[in-house]
Amino acid sequence: MSRITGIRAGLSRAGLSRAGLIRAGLVAALSAVSLLLGTAPDAGETEVMVYKTPTCGCCSKWMDHLEANGFEVKSKDLKNLSSVKRMNGVPTQLSSCHTAIVGGYFVEGHVPAEDVKRLLEERPDVAGIAVPRMPEGSPGMEGPNPEPYSVLAVKKDGSVEVFARHGP
Repeated sequence: MSRITGIRAGLSRAGLSRAGLIRAGLVAALSAVSLLLGTAPDAGETEVMVYKTPTCGCCSKWMDHLEANGFEVKSKDLKNLSSVKRMNGVPTQLSSCHTAIVGGYFVEGHVPAEDVKRLLEERPDVAGIAVPRMPEGSPGMEGPNPEPYSVLAVKKDGSVEVFARHGP
C-alpha cells in the first residue's frame, strides 16, 4: 500500500474525507488570520443569549441597553439559573440576576455594552466577564445614587482581574 493510499484509508476510517479535511484546514487558517489581524467581531458575535428569571425587570432593561448598542438579544426565562451559571463557569461569588452568552464567553450581570464589545474585539483568554451584585448606576440599574463598580474578567483557571471600572 502506498503512503497516500494509507493516509486516505486512515481518513476514511476516521470519517473524514479529503475535501472535509481541506475545508477544516481552511477554516482554521482563516480563523487564525482573523485573530492575528484583530478584526472586529462578525455579525454572529453580536447575538446575545440571555438567561433570566421571568419576573426580573432589570434584566429586561439591560437587554434594552444591549439592543440600543447594536446587539441582537434573545432570552430564555428559567426558574433557576444555577445550572446555566455552573455550566458556563460563572463563579458563585460573582453571580448576579442574569447570565448571557456571546461569542463563546459568559457575561454575568449588568455589564455595559462597551465592555461586551471590547471583550469581543480583544478576544482575551478568559471564560467571561461579570459585574457582581446589581450596582446602582450600571446598565439596567439606573438610579439617583450611582455607585462605582468594576467589570471583572474571569480567567479559565478561575482567577479574577479587573477588566474595566465605571461610576462616579
